[in-house]
Amino acid sequence: MKIISVVGYKKSGKTSLVERLVKSLKVHGSVGTVKHLHEHSINTPGTDTWKHMQAGADIAVGVTKDELVKFSRENNLTAALDELTNAGMDFGIVEGFKESNLTKIALGEVPAPNIVMQLDSSENADIDEITRLVLNQPEYHTLGSLVKRVRRSKDIEKAGAIGTFTGIVRAVTGETRTEFLEFEEYSGIARQKMDQICAELRQKEGIIDVLMYHRTGIIPRGKDIVHIVVAAGHREQLFPVLSEAIERLKAEVPIWKKEHTLEGEWWVHDSPIKENFETQ
Repeated sequence: MKIISVVGYKKSGKTSLVERLVKSLKVHGSVGTVKHLHEHSINTPGTDTWKHMQAGADIAVGVTKDELVKFSRENNLTAALDELTNAGMDFGIVEGFKESNLTKIALGEVPAPNIVMQLDSSENADIDEITRLVLNQPEYHTLGSLVKRVRRSKDIEKAGAIGTFTGIVRAVTGETRTEFLEFEEYSGIARQKMDQICAELRQKEGIIDVLMYHRTGIIPRGKDIVHIVVAAGHREQLFPVLSEAIERLKAEVPIWKKEHTLEGEWWVHDSPIKENFETQ
């Protein structure tokens, strides 16, 4: 999923710009949105779903003929984006959350990180230019979204198995406790190399599709780092390729890892190829 955020002060026209952008992006795929409601409460006191939550339910889902609404306790922007990604959206538009690190379009003089376009008003926005900007954003994936994408493969009817691998941040290694990991990729080359590996693995007998995704930036302990999904005709064909995909990603893809622990922090070099990229 490709993500963009629209930020601005109240009455700046954020929603109008989001509406125009949704219509433009629908030409290119499915679109989901996230709206920051600040201190508003949607689960109105006295309703049945509110009573469910008051009774201790961790999640309450309300279903009508035309709507499905989920109420939960652990809510943040990442959880909202994962909901859209798991639903298979091609694009995610976020209205608000100006403190996030998302790529942003700002309406007015808004103090926020990662602003790539600033507009005086939504009426003056060149929606075609903004659409091109969104189309050039990097992909964001979850394991669920990769599985959905594999299930849409043209030869998926020949598959008898889908296997997945998820790498997470290990919190404890021996006597060392890791707080978080930080990943940096080599200027777009990492994605190209992962695509090459997947293309080569798809040539193996019985393999229907292979996808992989590696997150970058700061990832807290216990959270996902890497997802790999393989579809194959038979499980005997699947597992060797899934294992090879993991090893090749670690050995060949130029992504650097910095470990942040209670004892200190340091960069970890997994392979000679990464050290060679660093010296170029």
